[in-house]
Amino acid sequence: MAGTQAGGAKAAATNKAKYGSDFYARIGAMGGKVGRTGGFYANRELARSAGAKGGRISRRGKKISA
Repeated sequence: MAGTQAGGAKAAATNKAKYGSDFYARIGAMGGKVGRTGGFYANRELARSAGAKGGRISRRGKKISA
């Protein structure tokens, strides 16, 4: 039954029985508290230069004039 909607409901019921009815609320809160807004948030100039580099790279091939 793994991977089905019914299997997911059974797993959720098992988790709630084992770890309490607030199991999913607690693990969701943990994920939110882990973030420290690092990366590009901390260095806007780095984000600007990285975006400029990405913008220069074209995913389209060269136009072949007929």
